[in-house]
Amino acid sequence: MVSVAIHKFSSCDGCQLAFLNAGQDLITLSNMVEIVNFAEAGIVDTRAKADIAFVEGSISTPEDLERISDIRHNSNYLITIGACATAGGLQALRNLANGKEWIADIYATADTISALPTSTPISDHVKVDLELWGCPVSTRQVFTAIRSLLFDVLPRDEHDKLCLECKRQGVSCVMVTQGIPCMGPVTRTGCGALCPRHGRDCYACYGPAENPNTDALGKRFAGLGLVSGQIAARFHFINSASPDFRQAGLNWKDKGNDG
Repeated sequence: MVSVAIHKFSSCDGCQLAFLNAGQDLITLSNMVEIVNFAEAGIVDTRAKADIAFVEGSISTPEDLERISDIRHNSNYLITIGACATAGGLQALRNLANGKEWIADIYATADTISALPTSTPISDHVKVDLELWGCPVSTRQVFTAIRSLLFDVLPRDEHDKLCLECKRQGVSCVMVTQGIPCMGPVTRTGCGALCPRHGRDCYACYGPAENPNTDALGKRFAGLGLVSGQIAARFHFINSASPDFRQAGLNWKDKGNDG
């Protein structure tokens, strides 16, 4: 029987809920595969060997470095799930500041907590076979991945832009019709255009799409009245450690410093 492990690093646990929220389908899955580690469901064996390992969370502590190496060694397929594992997550915002100063401002002594200077994606440290983007990922994403891997086939990488999903669903563009700055033109689909369907802008939860034109979007945001710091914040949000968004944010932050 195929074995599956779900591991957690620095994160909010939200992506693991993609499994728990499956309800009856999770029970069906447990009859098809052997779940060897899933702390949220009460199964704990962090060193268990697994055919498929799902990893939530970013690398933020020295202990994380050792543990992710063990997981990679014990897994045939390693799949990162969610913004933290694929792009450092919200905690990667500390990469843009002086983390030591933050710790000193909060804790009485520097050795109170053990933390790396940065919060980094799993792929910065070990080989990753598949990345599932999202904040959080959905049940559909993780179950589609498992179904494909049961046949030893990697799922198709969904990197279409969110704007295409809006068009497929007949959703009016909030940027065109309401003048609301929206990250949809540079964000990959996967959420089903959840926010635009409810009349609000995209947060870029699913990370950068293929060939994102961040420069053009930033200029459009400026035309809609956002100042450079606000534009930088749009890119430096959930997926700030992804190269495209990180650089775009830095470029607009520098423009503000120059001005």
